[in-house]
Amino acid sequence: MITIRKADQRGHADHGWLNTWHTFSFADYYDPAQMGYSSLRVINDDRVAPGGGFPTHGHSDMEIVTYVLSGALEHQDSMGNGTVIRPGEVQRMSAGSGVRHSEFNASASDEVHLLQIWIVPERGGIAPSYQQTFFDAAEKLGKLRLVASPDGSKGSVTIHQDAKIYAVLLDPEHPVEHLLPPGRRAYLHVARGAVTLNGLELAAGDGARIEGESGLRLESGSSAEILLFDLA
Repeated sequence: MITIRKADQRGHADHGWLNTWHTFSFADYYDPAQMGYSSLRVINDDRVAPGGGFPTHGHSDMEIVTYVLSGALEHQDSMGNGTVIRPGEVQRMSAGSGVRHSEFNASASDEVHLLQIWIVPERGGIAPSYQQTFFDAAEKLGKLRLVASPDGSKGSVTIHQDAKIYAVLLDPEHPVEHLLPPGRRAYLHVARGAVTLNGLELAAGDGARIEGESGLRLESGSSAEILLFDLA
């Protein structure tokens, strides 16, 4: 069964410096039917204006994955990390027992477009940690490129949960197929472009809950970028 949620059904807030869409309940957006999916708790589709950003704030007991689509996001945290996240890079921050961080768009002219993903960890109170890895576009074109996993396999960042995140680039010559093991479910988020999922049409910002499907086929008539979450 595939259940599609259109982009305009998500929660939305425009703060001037931040234009954000919430796939699941977050901040002032609350929907008891949209509290997450398996261990996947948050997908925030954020556009941060030049000079805007999130001042220092705290998190705990959450696996936070940041995927930048355009622009450059500056990150600093209480673990001593000071980095810039650019397209192609995946950042993982395990908040664990507690961490504070800030995120800013230092550009005077360019917007930052990012996806921030929260996954509930398998246990609380783990030691906070940080990881950032670059994945070349060629690794994702017509391929399910593993970018986050419980064991850090294939060079992916490590998350403390039985969940895998794949990044995929599609074009008319590069469809993708994925076998979903029995007992697993998946969530698909279209980061940009338009795709068909087992013949169903999805546009940028759309999402799909997937259960009881043994196989997935993804195609695009132009070009698209998606994230696929393989969940327990």
